[in-house]
Amino acid sequence: MKNLACVVLSPLAWACFACGAWLSLERRLVADDEIRVPNILLIVADDLGFSDLGCYGGEIETPNLDRLAKGGLRLTQFYTTGRCCPSRASLLTGFYPHRVGLGHMTQDIGLPGYRGRVSSHVPLIAERVSKLGYRSFLSGKWHLGTDDPTQHGFEEFYGTLVSAKTFWDPKHFLRMPRGRSAKEYGNGEFYGTDALADHAIDFLTQARETPDQPWFLYLAFNAPHFPLHAPEETIVKYAGRYDIGWDAVRRQRLNRMKDLGIVPRTTELSPRSPHYDWGESNASDNPAWNSLTKERRADLSRRMAIYAAMVDRMDQNVGRVMEYLDEHGQSNNTLIVFTSDNGACAEWDAYGFDIKSGTDNILHRGDLIEQMGAAGSYHSVGSGWANASNTPWRLYKHFNHEGGIAVPFIVHSPRSMTPASGAIDATPSHLIDVVPTLLEAASGGERSPESDLPGVSLLPLLHDAGLERRSLFFEHEGNRAVRSGRWKLVALRGHDWELYDIEADRTERNDVAAEHPQKVRELSKSWDAWARDNAVVPLPHDYQAKYLPVSQTPE
Repeated sequence: MKNLACVVLSPLAWACFACGAWLSLERRLVADDEIRVPNILLIVADDLGFSDLGCYGGEIETPNLDRLAKGGLRLTQFYTTGRCCPSRASLLTGFYPHRVGLGHMTQDIGLPGYRGRVSSHVPLIAERVSKLGYRSFLSGKWHLGTDDPTQHGFEEFYGTLVSAKTFWDPKHFLRMPRGRSAKEYGNGEFYGTDALADHAIDFLTQARETPDQPWFLYLAFNAPHFPLHAPEETIVKYAGRYDIGWDAVRRQRLNRMKDLGIVPRTTELSPRSPHYDWGESNASDNPAWNSLTKERRADLSRRMAIYAAMVDRMDQNVGRVMEYLDEHGQSNNTLIVFTSDNGACAEWDAYGFDIKSGTDNILHRGDLIEQMGAAGSYHSVGSGWANASNTPWRLYKHFNHEGGIAVPFIVHSPRSMTPASGAIDATPSHLIDVVPTLLEAASGGERSPESDLPGVSLLPLLHDAGLERRSLFFEHEGNRAVRSGRWKLVALRGHDWELYDIEADRTERNDVAAEHPQKVRELSKSWDAWARDNAVVPLPHDYQAKYLPVSQTPE
C-alpha cells in the first residue's frame, strides 16, 4: 500500500474529500505501509477463573497477559454464559446462545433453543469480517456442534472439535480443511497448548503472504480445562506453593485484587461455596482446608500446581505469539482481546475426579503424586480450588452466580486507536458484545450496521466514554439471572429468585428479595420476556446429561 503522501487524488477523490467522505478512504491509506484497519487476535482460555491471572490478583505467573493488561484495558464486570458451548456460540455469533440453537451442550434435546449445534443460518464473526476483506484462522477449541470450522468462514483450522480429552496425544487434534498437514512432533515433544501456538504462528506466517489484507486469528486454548496435564518443568515451579490451601489462597488473592483495583476495598470474601456432586440435586459444602488429612492435602496441592502450570504454559504461548507480532512489526496494528469462556470448573466435589469425569477419585500418595499430570493420567482440580480460582465470588461454571459468569477480559488496542493504558473499567458487559466490537474495529471505527445483534461495541470504553445502561440475561441448566444496573436477580435451578445489590454486595452474601418485591417482579418479568424471545423456554425437563438429575421446569 502506498504512502499517503504519494497518493495522487483524482477529481472524484477531491470531491469526496469536500463532502466529508474522505475520512472513510483515509482509513485505508496510511503512512509506512500500514493497514489502518487492525488485525484482530481473539484469545480465549477454557475454564479460567476470575482471579487466576496475575493482573487480576492471582499468584500464577502470567507476565505476558499482565503486559497486555498494563498496556490495555481490563474489564471487571464482563460476563459469559457460564458454560463452554453456549459461551462460544455467543462469542462467535454475537447472539445469546439459545437464539442460535446452542443453549446447552452438543446434545439435541429437541427444543428450538437446544439443538446442540450452532444454526447454519447465523453467520459467525469469521464470515462477517471476511466480507470486510479479512483472512480468518482458528487454532484451538471449536465445540459448536458442527464438524468443520472451515465451513463457517475460517480459512484454516487446527485443534479439537470438542472439549480436550488429552494434552499429550497429537491424534486428538485435527487439521482442516481436508488434505492439510499438521506439524509433526518427535517422541515426547508434543504438548497441546504449545501445538496450538505453533499452528497459530504458522497461520500468521501464511497471512503475511497477503500483506494488503488484514487478518483475524481466533486462538482458543483448551487450558486449563481438565484433564490436568502439564510439562513437569512447569509444574515444579508451583511445587509446594499450594500447601497453604484454598482458604489462605482466597484471602491472599482478595487482598491483591483490592490493591490492584480489581474490586473495591469494601469487598468481603464470600463463604466457601457449596458444590453439587455428580447426579445430586442437593449441595454439599466445601470443607475447610485444615480439616483435611495430610495425605489429602498433598494430593490436592499437586492438582492445583498442575492447574497453575497449565495457566502458566498458556501464558508462555501467548508470549510466543506476541513475540512473533513484535518481530514482524504487527504489534502496533493488532487489536488483541483475551477472555475465558466461563468461571473455573468445580466438577464434581472438593477432591476432584480421576480416570474420567464422574464420581471416581483416587487419593494419590508417595510416588503416585509425582506422576499426576503426565501422559496416561486424568484428573480434575475439584470444587475447593475452583472456588479459589473464582475469588471472591460464589459458585462456578454451570451457574449464573458471579463465580460462573464473571471472567477476566483484556483489550489491548492498536496504535490507531486511543490506548487505555492500564485502565480498569467496571462497566457491565457480555460476550454478545464481542462481535459488535470486532466489527466496529474491522470497519475502521464505523459502527456496525448489524442492527439485529443484541450486543454493543465496547470500543467506547477505550476512550472512557461509557456505555448506555441496559439489562443482561443468563440461563444455563435452569440456573438463571438478569443483571440491570445495580441489581442482579439470580436463581439456582428449581429455586426461588434471589436479589442482590451488586454495587454494595457483588459477592452475593445478602439476599434482599424480601425487602424489594417490586424489583423482583420487574426483573423477573424482563427475564421471562427475554426467555420467550430467545428460545430459552420451555426449559428442558431432561438435559440428557447423566450428571444432572431430571427435574421439573422452574417457574
